[in-house]
Amino acid sequence: MAIRNNKPAIVMMVINKALLPAVVLATIIIITARHSVQETVSVANLLSNKILIVHCRSGDGDDLGGHAVAAGDTLSWSFEPSVVGRTLFRCKLAVEDRRISFVAYEQYEEAFSGNWIVRDDGVYGNPNHLPTFLMAAWKRPSTA
Repeated sequence: MAIRNNKPAIVMMVINKALLPAVVLATIIIITARHSVQETVSVANLLSNKILIVHCRSGDGDDLGGHAVAAGDTLSWSFEPSVVGRTLFRCKLAVEDRRISFVAYEQYEEAFSGNWIVRDDGVYGNPNHLPTFLMAAWKRPSTA
């Protein structure tokens, strides 16, 4: 009985070794195809004649720097999502004494990807997917 149980295991090892190059090649093709996809995030300033300060950074610590975005203008950037793990961008917005922090892009999360509109009452998410929603309202810094 023990010999019969070992034979299928030996056959499976031979099959796995024979298929290994094909599996590796297929994995490389899938990763390359997925990696070449460009994503774009945009933050549109629709505030009433106010300059918006936008400062974003990735979850890996890549700092996109601070940008002054004039009323009616849009800040956008493109990138390739991570092949392994999860790509993430967080942004901090400031106008006068009001602040908002939010997730501007999170890989695999539809609610946190794409385009953002900044208005006098806050940040609206995904204008390409109706309906838009108020993602975050402005906060004033607390004074203690």
